[in-house]
Amino acid sequence: MKNIYLVGFMGTGKSTVGRALAKRLDRVFKDLDDLIEEKENKKIAEIFEEKGEEYFRKIESEVINEISRKENFVIATGGGAVVNEENYKRLKESGVLISLAASPEEIYERTKNSKNRPLLNVQNPIEEIKRLMFERAYYYIKSDHIIDTTGLSVEDVVDEIMEII
Repeated sequence: MKNIYLVGFMGTGKSTVGRALAKRLDRVFKDLDDLIEEKENKKIAEIFEEKGEEYFRKIESEVINEISRKENFVIATGGGAVVNEENYKRLKESGVLISLAASPEEIYERTKNSKNRPLLNVQNPIEEIKRLMFERAYYYIKSDHIIDTTGLSVEDVVDEIMEII
């Protein structure tokens, strides 16, 4: 059975929803960021700090290439994973893409206490969220389905995905 890929901006619930969905479907859950950290033996923030975003995106593409060859997984991708056209193509060919969305304010509330969000280590994080969401919107809307998670519980989102699939 094809993979289910949860895509979308950081803080939209991809990992949390992915774990609950995998449990409901009796599938294995994988978080792309966790796989990258395992591969590099470093936290995402350390990779960004030490080697930069370009290096991180290269490793991300390698991990997507590996995981897209497998089946029957629920996978939470990183927020920028689908911006790379080759990544998008691999994911699309090997599974269904469900984009999770949320308001910039909700994303900020969900992520403000996390130390693992290097792209938000800026003076005005809400403005940066808006800028990045606008920049990436084109890629997220190419998904097979879009669910706005603002104000929804994890179970509500999982229920919506179950209806889709």
